[in-house]
Amino acid sequence: MDLSIFQLLGLSMCVFTAGVIDAMAGGGGLIALPAYAAFGVPPALLLGTNKLSSTLGIWVSTARYIKHIGAHPKEFVPMVVVTLIASAAGARAVLLIDPQWIRYMLLAAIPFVSVAVLGKRDFGKDDTSAALKPESLRVRELAIAAPIGAYDGFFGPGTGTFLAIGFSRVCGYTLIHATTRAKVINMASNAAALGTFLWAGRAHLELGIAMGFINIAGHFVGSSLAIKKGQSAIRPALVMICSLLFMKVAYDVFG
Repeated sequence: MDLSIFQLLGLSMCVFTAGVIDAMAGGGGLIALPAYAAFGVPPALLLGTNKLSSTLGIWVSTARYIKHIGAHPKEFVPMVVVTLIASAAGARAVLLIDPQWIRYMLLAAIPFVSVAVLGKRDFGKDDTSAALKPESLRVRELAIAAPIGAYDGFFGPGTGTFLAIGFSRVCGYTLIHATTRAKVINMASNAAALGTFLWAGRAHLELGIAMGFINIAGHFVGSSLAIKKGQSAIRPALVMICSLLFMKVAYDVFG
């Protein structure tokens, strides 16, 4: 690859923006992947290069969120394990089932998800998880992690967004706490996928690492905004990512 300075600047702006949005609401790949493709990254290296840069970035926002809410990383282990198992099962299902049907389901579901977030002005503002017994809360967390983890392996786009919304809606967490859990799960699944891409030589290492530092900056800014503004910053970002996902899926189906 031989990118000009202007191409690198343009790609850096896109990757930085993707990092900011990804840190707040997930779905950064909806911005970064088209950018990598537009600036000439070969299809064979596209997913791995993006996964390399995004994995570097997500470590920063995840660590900052965990520190902010005062959680211990080991409390997330059951969710991570369930998600990785479900994701592997979802990946296997791709070999047996045509994933086209899930696109139609998303086209029907995403507007309702967006309305659920927009229609409730205090969505994710107050923490009501304390009203649940610890055992019930753990079961709800795993019930969110398992199907969305399977979706991540089967199809993927918007996984972090759906996790954050699910943890807030079903478990009663604030959007900051819900986003923290989504980030931990995404970080684990990203690391697993990145290992596969690197082993297969399907990533442009120099570009991925360089863009990784740009993505780190984006994740730092995005997590700072989310920590400072909380629900008022994360809520519109969730809706924006849902809108981008809807347009992408609609294009895949009809375009």
